Amino acid sequence: MTALAPALQAFFTDRLLGQRDASPNTIASYRTGLRLLLGFAAERTGKNPSALDIAHLDAPLIAAFLDHLEHDRHNSVTTRNNRLAAIHSLFGYLAVHHPEHAGTIQRVLAIPSKRTQSNLVTYLTDDEVDALLASSDQTRWTGRRDHAMFALTIQTGLRISELARLDRHDITLATGANVHTIGKGRKERRTPLVPAIRAVLKAWLRENVGTPTDPLFPTTTGRHLSPDAIERRLAHHVALAATTCPSIEAKTITMHTLRHTAAMRLLLAGNDITVIALWLGHEQISTTNIYLHADMTHKQRAIDKTKPLAAKPGRYRPTDTLLAFLEAL
Repeated sequence: MTALAPALQAFFTDRLLGQRDASPNTIASYRTGLRLLLGFAAERTGKNPSALDIAHLDAPLIAAFLDHLEHDRHNSVTTRNNRLAAIHSLFGYLAVHHPEHAGTIQRVLAIPSKRTQSNLVTYLTDDEVDALLASSDQTRWTGRRDHAMFALTIQTGLRISELARLDRHDITLATGANVHTIGKGRKERRTPLVPAIRAVLKAWLRENVGTPTDPLFPTTTGRHLSPDAIERRLAHHVALAATTCPSIEAKTITMHTLRHTAAMRLLLAGNDITVIALWLGHEQISTTNIYLHADMTHKQRAIDKTKPLAAKPGRYRPTDTLLAFLEAL
């Protein structure tokens, strides 16, 4: 029997922090997933999390936990796979340091990720963008903040984690105006700002005087807005925008939708997909190709260049009574 608690603590302190120097986002994601697993295992075994043994986390329990995420917590397949990735990372560490549990560990590592359906990206049209930005009451401080925040996101395509961490010194409004971010995978990039967004941010910074290290979009108490708070503000404004632009109500809109909107605006303006990949901070072009699938104008131009097919409408007529029966079902 080998206690899980010291091994789990060493996984975070030695492997993630000491050896991999994992980012705060990775630490937070792994912490949440493994905390959920410990709670589930404690309920199943009747033991406190600190009293669990590595052997308790066998493949059947992990499989049951993954089913619990999907069916009881109603998590998406993507979230389920992210939780499994954290578990696999933990068990990869355990395989090196606790070979006495090799059988259990190998069976857990053999649990596969579930395949996901690739849906077309959702993005806002120009009319929907205008309605969303117009929904902010600019006679109020929070309305001016939200307007600047959403306008910046739609132009630059920042991730919500990047937006939430922005400080005042990350914005350059002089010649070569840009926003500086350190994104996913610790990739640093500077994204240019167009004159309209530059003017909005200049007015916002002039109104809210502070030190360079103060949050760019603070709460009313001067702290950074959390990602959850940003999503709640967006949901509030989407509901307001739906009163003047009904089409926006039919879409599921998150801050990532605004990122998609930025990419589609660049694509529809004729920019090459490699430029858009650099703009968004994508490491691989294949990630950016989802926007080509969503853009019907590129597909329409392609089909317009082809020779029309000599196809004629027809109807299948079964030659047998049994086939006719099956066809009528």
